[in-house]
Amino acid sequence: MAEGEDGGDAGLEAVFKRLIGATGPISVAHYMAEANAHYYDRADPFGSAGDFITAPEISQMFGEMIGLWLADQWQRAGKPQLCHFVEFGPGRGTLASDALRAGDKFGFHPQVHMIEGSSRLRQAQQLLLPGATWHDGLDSVPREGPLLIVANEFLDALPVRQIVRTEQGWRERVVVHNGERFLPVAGARPMDSAVPAELMDSPPGTILESCPAASGMAYEIAMRLKAQGGAALFIDYGYGAPQTGSTLQAVRAHEKVDPFADPGLCDLTALVDFAQLKQIALAGDVECLGPVGQGDWLMALGIAQRAAALAQSQPTKAQDIMTALDRLVSPDQMGALFKVIAYRGPGWPEGAGFGG
Repeated sequence: MAEGEDGGDAGLEAVFKRLIGATGPISVAHYMAEANAHYYDRADPFGSAGDFITAPEISQMFGEMIGLWLADQWQRAGKPQLCHFVEFGPGRGTLASDALRAGDKFGFHPQVHMIEGSSRLRQAQQLLLPGATWHDGLDSVPREGPLLIVANEFLDALPVRQIVRTEQGWRERVVVHNGERFLPVAGARPMDSAVPAELMDSPPGTILESCPAASGMAYEIAMRLKAQGGAALFIDYGYGAPQTGSTLQAVRAHEKVDPFADPGLCDLTALVDFAQLKQIALAGDVECLGPVGQGDWLMALGIAQRAAALAQSQPTKAQDIMTALDRLVSPDQMGALFKVIAYRGPGWPEGAGFGG
């Protein structure tokens, strides 16, 4: 979809208004996809000056733990000479830079591939990862050699489809404009065939959420791992058992805001369904480990010891280091809501940190 004639931030709102006026309501998934595509290409959203802070920006320790996990996988798989590191949604490139630096100490030197749709973020990544290759999707990543894949806080930004129970049955949730603002309502198209039998008689107002884009991406990854070998890490905030209700939310300047106000000016996300990711692994015939809480996973990998070493070597930053550790691992911070799941290809070792 093109932006408004002025190309400015008000352009997307105007385009949505014209589209809805001309063709009728748009789905929540369509709204979220277009809004996020616009958002990620207009500015750098990360850090204290942006809208949110992701784990790699909180501390170098996060990326280092991932790098050690990947290097351990590579070593125990026999140190294949040709190996690919692939990251979905690399942000500024911070995670990849920290991970590759940590892995380098163990001789882990993969080819580096960044899957990034934002031209603005690609520019930031190129400063940290000048030897990387950029892709729009997994399809153009080489099909020879095992893949070691990381998707940190990527799936949550993919568009979700919502269906809602009405007095007349299940309907897709769509976005309209009432003359003053955008808002979600029940659409006209019946969606009863998409509802599991055990939920069919849910009370009116019940919302079911799914993310076809995340499911498709996870299945594609499973197929590539089955064919090429390797492993994949998915790290995100989400739930381990199926649930109902809308989880769509928006963040701007580190504050939660109305997801249906100012499209393209805030980050839209939804909780990741980790139970669905496990089902996709089964369908793709690859083994799945987890989900486990991010805090438990990082602690099992030795992040507390790394924090202690950093604090000792940089005493003036010791308090900041320990604050960052707490934010990453404490259950009341990111430690429980954020979860980690891993896929592994045939013959590849069980990844560390999953209690196996």
